Amino acid sequence: MHPTTTLRAASRPAEPPQAPTQRDTAPRPLARLWRGRPEDHPAARPALLLLLAATAALYLWGLGASGWANSFYSAAAQAGSASWKAMFFASSDAASSITVDKTPMSLWVMALSVRLFGLSSWSILVPQALMGVATVWLLHGTVRRTTGNAWAGLAAGLVLALTPVATLMFRFNNPDALLLLLLVGATAATLRALEDPARAVRWLVLAGALVGFGFLTKMLQAFLVLPALGGVYLLAATVPFWRRVGHLLVAFASMVVAGGWWVLAVELWPASSRPWIGGSQNNSILELTLGYNGLGRLNGNEVGSVGGGGGGAGGGMWGQTGLTRLFDAEIGGQIAWLLPAALLLLRTELVAVVGAAVVLLATTAMAVVLLRRADGFLPWLAPTVAVAGVLVTGALLALPVVRRRLPYRAARRLGLGLAGAAVVTMLAGPAVYAVDTAASPHTGSIPTAGPDTGRGGPGGFGGGRPPGGFPGGRPGATGQQGAPQGAPQGQGFPQGQGFPQGQGTSQGQGSAQGQTGTGQNGTGQNGPTGGAGAGGLLEGSTSSAEVDALLTQDADSYTWVAAAVGSNSAAGFQLSTEEPVMAIGGFNGSDPSPTLSEFKQLVADGEIHWFIAGGGGGRGGPGASGSTSTEIQEWVEATFTAQTVDNTTLYDLSGGVQ
Repeated sequence: MHPTTTLRAASRPAEPPQAPTQRDTAPRPLARLWRGRPEDHPAARPALLLLLAATAALYLWGLGASGWANSFYSAAAQAGSASWKAMFFASSDAASSITVDKTPMSLWVMALSVRLFGLSSWSILVPQALMGVATVWLLHGTVRRTTGNAWAGLAAGLVLALTPVATLMFRFNNPDALLLLLLVGATAATLRALEDPARAVRWLVLAGALVGFGFLTKMLQAFLVLPALGGVYLLAATVPFWRRVGHLLVAFASMVVAGGWWVLAVELWPASSRPWIGGSQNNSILELTLGYNGLGRLNGNEVGSVGGGGGGAGGGMWGQTGLTRLFDAEIGGQIAWLLPAALLLLRTELVAVVGAAVVLLATTAMAVVLLRRADGFLPWLAPTVAVAGVLVTGALLALPVVRRRLPYRAARRLGLGLAGAAVVTMLAGPAVYAVDTAASPHTGSIPTAGPDTGRGGPGGFGGGRPPGGFPGGRPGATGQQGAPQGAPQGQGFPQGQGFPQGQGTSQGQGSAQGQTGTGQNGTGQNGPTGGAGAGGLLEGSTSSAEVDALLTQDADSYTWVAAAVGSNSAAGFQLSTEEPVMAIGGFNGSDPSPTLSEFKQLVADGEIHWFIAGGGGGRGGPGASGSTSTEIQEWVEATFTAQTVDNTTLYDLSGGVQ
């Protein structure tokens, strides 16, 4: 090297060491996913991932065993997958004769899934399971952020995942899965508005929109959270009072827009070119909202309503009402496990060791009561939980004295061990109920979680478990694919509360395994063993290969391959053939659609091929004097010739009036 070059290099100031770039210091995506937040315990994020994986396994395990689950909604999802118009209105069939008795958002999700993956029980039920995993994750994040404690978030997520009724909801295709996800999201957004006053309006707009979407999922039920969400923000926000009021008004406007646009579209749409609004007597979505799904759910006095029979401690055919209902034999095992703890923890001073012991003891007592109701189900569990609860409670009370005599690390390990033992004791009962729920198929309109408690109430109405499950293949499709055997357990109606002849319901406190109901043709809810059946109010019909062959014969020449009284009576045949089947009278046969004159005209025009007899509905449905569906059924029976195929009575309407 030249001497001058060497001198220059020696005289040049040394360059400072380069700082690592952001790319060098930022954790890789997978590492960031595994490590979680820097302030959390290193094990917190792996524990969350394990919780989500276990939740997914619980909610997805053996999911196809429930078949079509609630055939009423499964048929509407199938219809929506075949017709965008049917999807928009939540029609029961692709030809859009009548809608379901709910707003459509949960059906949109299922219909899109069926469009993407084809019609199967998995394409209908998997979205609900994924909503469950998302809800657990969202609840964990909300509690973790609010409390600043990752373990509190994990505990909240674990409790939700193991609540028996949540396990059922996220393994079933009723609208509740999406509703719960949306309302947990609305709660999270409201809490973010409290934490971030500068962006409070944005968060409240989101919260309002999510509640509005909840309305589009299950109508007025979504609004039950409004007093809590609005009250918390009004009382706890740090901005001036009138600004809080203004913020809440903005949130309310967001809710109205998010939930009201569809209602406005339906009301403005010409009635002649849209389906009848199921559940209404005047073809009105507002009537459905405020009547059948509003006051009707409270007093049961609306036409066709399935509401409870009065207030107070009284009850109707749908079970007891009153403040203690969540603890009774019918519902307690599904939800009540931690309610004593929740009530006690409302007293904020119950956070010391004595308070924890009281909460544990109360939860243990509740668990023992609930477990003893399920006669014959793990009989050893109730005494085990009782003994464990007493022992852990005693240990918690002795902990302050013992810790003084132990080294710090030993005392800390002892405290953590007792905390873990307390959690196991409190969650043992709901955990086994949740696993039992996941291991059992559920069908019908009103399923129940957990083992049989001999409740005999509405929890068993159309919510039973097919004996032996659904052997092989798609349920209710063809004979060789295996239709459910007899009526699921617990689907009978209490004596004196049955439905008129022709509705396939049994008498007494549920039907015995493999038995059929007492309806017309002896088909019962699911029909005779191995055959087809017309279904009933709360349980879908089943078809067979022979019936399918008749219904699909020259199907392209008809708008509806068949018609049946009641949505569940039509649902099984529609799901089996994937062709439109008209549900006369809607869910329970009480809606005046179509009228007798309209039905006669459709028959004369060659729009309907077959009439399937033996369907059923509820109050105001078939068997009720003067009901539209009864008039149609009587006219068909008097005008056309019946034929029986695989225990199913059908009338061929294609020959015109005879």
